[in-house]
Amino acid sequence: MKFYFDLQRKMLARQLSDFGLNPVWGFVLVPLLFVGLSLYLFARTEFAAYIYLFFAVSLLLGLSEAGRNDFLKTCFSTKDYQRIRLLENAVLASPFLAFLLFKGCFPTALALLVVSGSLAFLTFGNRWGYTIPTPFGKQPFEFVVGFRRTYWAFMLAYFMACMAVVVGNFNLAAFSLLLVFFICMSYYGTPENTYHVWIFCDRPKGFLWHKTKTALLYSTVLALPLAIFIAIFFPEKMMLVVGLQCLGYAYLLTALLAKYAAFPGQASLPEAFLLAVSIVFPPAMLASVPYFYKKSIRKLSPLLQ
Repeated sequence: MKFYFDLQRKMLARQLSDFGLNPVWGFVLVPLLFVGLSLYLFARTEFAAYIYLFFAVSLLLGLSEAGRNDFLKTCFSTKDYQRIRLLENAVLASPFLAFLLFKGCFPTALALLVVSGSLAFLTFGNRWGYTIPTPFGKQPFEFVVGFRRTYWAFMLAYFMACMAVVVGNFNLAAFSLLLVFFICMSYYGTPENTYHVWIFCDRPKGFLWHKTKTALLYSTVLALPLAIFIAIFFPEKMMLVVGLQCLGYAYLLTALLAKYAAFPGQASLPEAFLLAVSIVFPPAMLASVPYFYKKSIRKLSPLLQ
C-alpha cells in the first residue's frame, strides 16, 4: 500500500514537470494557490460553500470510476483496497474540509465528510454497456465524450436553477448558468491525438472556425434552455442573463483556443495562468484571445496545410 501512494506522488511530480513547474516549487505553490483562490471565492459569493462542495465531490467521483477501481482490486487484497480508497478520499477531501471548518461552514463540512467516506465504498461506471444518447454525435469528440462523463453535473446545474427560483435568489441562478459553461470548458482540457487534427481537410483558420462553431452550437443546446428558464422567472434580470450567456461563450472560446495554443501537448504554466486570469478578470480576454489564436495557428500549421 505504501508503494501505491509513493507511485502517486511520483506521478504528480512528473505531471508538474510536464506542466513546466519544478515539482519542489509545485508542492509549495499549489497549496498557496488553493488557499488564495478559496479566500477569493468566499469573499465574492455567499454560495461559496456549495461551490466548494460541488468541486470536492466532483474530484471524489473521479476516484470512484469503475475501471480504475477494478484495476485496484486486482492489485490489492480487499482489506488493502478499502484502506487505499479511504485514505486517498481523506487526502483529497481534507483541504476542502479544513477550509470549510476554518470558515465555520459546519453543515457543509459534515456533508463533505459523509460523502467522502461513502464514496470510498462505491464505484460508478457503465457496467452494462449501455451508451447514453446525446445530440452531439455529428461532430465528435469533445461534447460526445464529455457529456457522457458529466451528465450528472448538468442535472445538478438545472436543479440549482430550480432551487434559485424557489427561494428567489438570482445569484444562485446566475451561477448555475455559468456552471454549464464551466463544464463545457472542461471538455477542452485534454488534447486529442494529432491524427484527428491531421485528417481535417482545411487550413488552421478553417479548423479553428469549425471547432468554434461546434462549441457555440452545442453549448447553446445545453445552456439556452436554462437561460430562458431563468429569464422567465427573473424578467427584470433578462439583460443580465443575456450578458452571462455571452460571457459563457467568451469563456468557452478562450478555453478552446488555449487548448490548441499548446497542441499537441498540455497547456504550460504561463498559458494556464493566463486562462485563469481571463476567467477571474474577463477584460483580460481582450489580450488572451488574440494571443491564444495566433499561437494556435502556429501550432496547427505543421499539421494543416
